[in-house]
Amino acid sequence: MDIPANRARLEAWLVLLRAPGLGPATLRELLAETGDAPRALALARRGGHERTRDAACRDWLRAPDATLIEADLAWLAQPRHALLACDEADFPALLDDTSTPPAALFVAGACDALWYPQLAIVGSRSATQGGLATAVAFARALAAAGFAITSGLAEGIDGAAHAATLDAGGTTIAVLGTGADVVYPARHRDLAARIVARGGALVSEFPLGTPPHPTHFPRRNRIIAGLALGTLVVEAGLRSGSLLTARQAAEAGREVFAIPGSIHNPLSRGCHQLIRTGARLVETAEEIGAELAPLAQRLGASLRERLGGLEEPSAALPAPCRLGTAARADDPDYARLYAALDHDALGIDTLAERSGLPVAALSSMLLMLELEGEVVAERGGYARRAGPLR
Repeated sequence: MDIPANRARLEAWLVLLRAPGLGPATLRELLAETGDAPRALALARRGGHERTRDAACRDWLRAPDATLIEADLAWLAQPRHALLACDEADFPALLDDTSTPPAALFVAGACDALWYPQLAIVGSRSATQGGLATAVAFARALAAAGFAITSGLAEGIDGAAHAATLDAGGTTIAVLGTGADVVYPARHRDLAARIVARGGALVSEFPLGTPPHPTHFPRRNRIIAGLALGTLVVEAGLRSGSLLTARQAAEAGREVFAIPGSIHNPLSRGCHQLIRTGARLVETAEEIGAELAPLAQRLGASLRERLGGLEEPSAALPAPCRLGTAARADDPDYARLYAALDHDALGIDTLAERSGLPVAALSSMLLMLELEGEVVAERGGYARRAGPLR
């Protein structure tokens, strides 16, 4: 956001976002009625909405703390800091398409990362070693296939998923239950810095400086679920916040995946409950990729539409979901894989034997080709789509 050119609009947003008692639904109502943030602020100052008639809210709107607003502006003036408001074209469409979307997001990092096809990986803060290993394996495989991994920067499964994505060279997004300038837990400060440095983002709907509070994290969870095409729950107890994230994902019409575990592990019970109530049981990253691939393509189409109907898909799509088959035509490993494929579905072991490539590498390569429309998963195997490798 260009601060000098938009200072009045930006200041109006900052005042509204810090107003006591004005939640995102009220802010969106004010915006819908007036058309922009300065007019919404003017209406709010006149008490034009019942929530703006509260004494504390009215007092703030009429005499906001100038020091706080200037501090917000100073933070936003720094590189890779932004306020992404719901009246902007680049506000994430998936998040907008939920029942309780935020009115605006403070972002530290790359705003365009919020348009990448995302999978949320969530789970227990006190995960087992097996659960952490599972989160790492899924995050690495799906990041290598082009998905951004979204989570909440908490200890346990969240932190493992973020770190594994970075280790795989992928993009990860952390949605915070604090202000975007406050890292919680503090032990994840280095991880947060790596997320921003590697092209990801720290995201929060809370005003800058907001400390952690138990009521913030359920609100944070709906944004995690809303940004992602699907949510994977790795380990969770029956009262875990991860189940709330999964429920919010389901209510938004997104896919919910759960990993089964031992009946003797209390952290498997939440996943088993999700599976009983309709979540998809998954054992491999490929199952998730196959389910989300068509949704990722539709997300790309939505982005192209918002950016003005660009004719060239790769010019509009974020880097992780650009169609890269042409570039792979000269890759000898992809050439070997494509030569091994048939129009009838073949199992991955058969493809490994035919191509001479290891199964682990084939899994990621096949998922990437499936995302790009070159391969279809069917009957427990993979088949070549009609037409040569471009």
